[in-house]
Formats: sequence, structure tokens, C-alpha cells
Amino acid sequence: MKDPKKGYDRWAKLYNKIEENMPMGKFKKEAIDLAEGKILEVGIGSGANLKYYKNNLDIIGIDFSKEMLNLANKKITDLHLTNIKLKEMNIEEMNFLDNTFDTVVSTCVFCTVPNPKKGLKEIFRVLKPGGKAIFLEHMKSRYLIINIFLWILNQITTRVIGTSLLRDTENNIKEVGFSKVTSKNLMMKDVLKLIVAEK
Repeated sequence: MKDPKKGYDRWAKLYNKIEENMPMGKFKKEAIDLAEGKILEVGIGSGANLKYYKNNLDIIGIDFSKEMLNLANKKITDLHLTNIKLKEMNIEEMNFLDNTFDTVVSTCVFCTVPNPKKGLKEIFRVLKPGGKAIFLEHMKSRYLIINIFLWILNQITTRVIGTSLLRDTENNIKEVGFSKVTSKNLMMKDVLKLIVAEK
């Protein structure tokens, strides 16, 4: 699999255009509307979710791609946002203290994290007790015909930007220690899901 950081740095502008034109806006807004308190968005990328946050929220966004963060910073300026700070950081090794955030948001991130369980354990660590992690993620299906289609696409995505379409993300979330995990299917049967995990 290609190094995803290098892939996103190289293709940042193209990825931004794709992200802004994907038909997922209503699902992203639904996910962001669940966020409250002190918020961390992991894998914030080019900042496609910035327009959905209320301006009274305290938000930190992280990403491992400097080029993606440059695009996100431009959006922060264009949208006149003063409540959002960005940091270049790897989700697998976050330098936040334990029990820091009330909410962690992740949208289409865990298809790319090289060690997804390590990243999920870090999310669990930085969440306050009783806090929640909100995931809008695409993943492996339980339907064979859909997985065949995903497998074909996966031959391209893993080589170009290091993104896997066949992750078992919901089960990974359940296995890292969250007290309660609920999910809702959104697109392609059970491929795109909204998952809320409570610590």
C-alpha cells in the first residue's frame, strides 16, 4: 500500500475538489450536528466539514498532511472562523493529554489510517469519560456482490493515495473499549455508516 501521507500531500488539490463535490453533505451535517463541548476532528483534511460547525464551538482539527491543512487554513480565513485551530499531527500518536475532549469527529478517515486500531485507541484515550466519538465512515460490506465491486476499486485507491475500501471499521471501533456503539446505514446498503461510540 502506498504511503497515505505522501499520497494526500501530492493530490491535495484534486482530493479537495472531489471532496467538495461528493454527495455527502447532508450526512456530514448530520454527524457534525451531534458534536458538542470541546471538539477534536481527526483527519480534517482540506476542511470540507468546516462550514457545518456552529461558530460557538471550541474545535481543534488535526491531519498528517501539511498540504491538506494549507487548504483547510485558507477555508478558515475565507469563512472568517475564529473558533477552529489546526495542528499537523498523526492520529496514531496524538500529543493531547488523556481525557481532553468531549467529542471526537471522524469523517471518511479510517479508510486511510495505516494502523486503524491504534488510531481508534488514541481517540478513546483523548476522550473524556462519557464523551462520544462520531464516525461517518465507509467500510467493508456484509454483501458479497458489493465487496467484489469495492475490491476492484480498492486496487486503484490503495496504490494512488493509500486508501482502503475494505476496512472492517465498525467492528474495530467495538473492539477498542467503547461502552456503547450504535450505527446507522446511510449509503450502498451498509457501506457508508454513521457510528456513535460512547466512552
